[in-house]
Amino acid sequence: MAEISFPLPDLGEGLIEATILEWIVAVGDQVERNQPLVEVETTKSAVELPSPQSGKVLRIHGEAGEKINVGEPLIVFEVPDDTAGIVGTVPEEKAPKRRVRLSAALDDED
Repeated sequence: MAEISFPLPDLGEGLIEATILEWIVAVGDQVERNQPLVEVETTKSAVELPSPQSGKVLRIHGEAGEKINVGEPLIVFEVPDDTAGIVGTVPEEKAPKRRVRLSAALDDED
């Protein structure tokens, strides 16, 4: 098993911190990708942050009422080794379907 940390993401509009309003998950919970993890409040609004991946919650950083800066650890997941470090899909190498042959057109005007 591997550990993957999820830091507080950039919430846009130049915001550099957020206040934790409520944790929706707890240590030991199994979460799915896009499942709400925590509700945070910025100077602009309150938002629920979805999980970027599936995994087991190992650690939670911060409690309700605490401020966390963008980029600081928010939550740590335990994931299977074969999924750690992979975000999205790895593109397959495919042979080109079409080739174009270029040839020079020589002028015969002399």
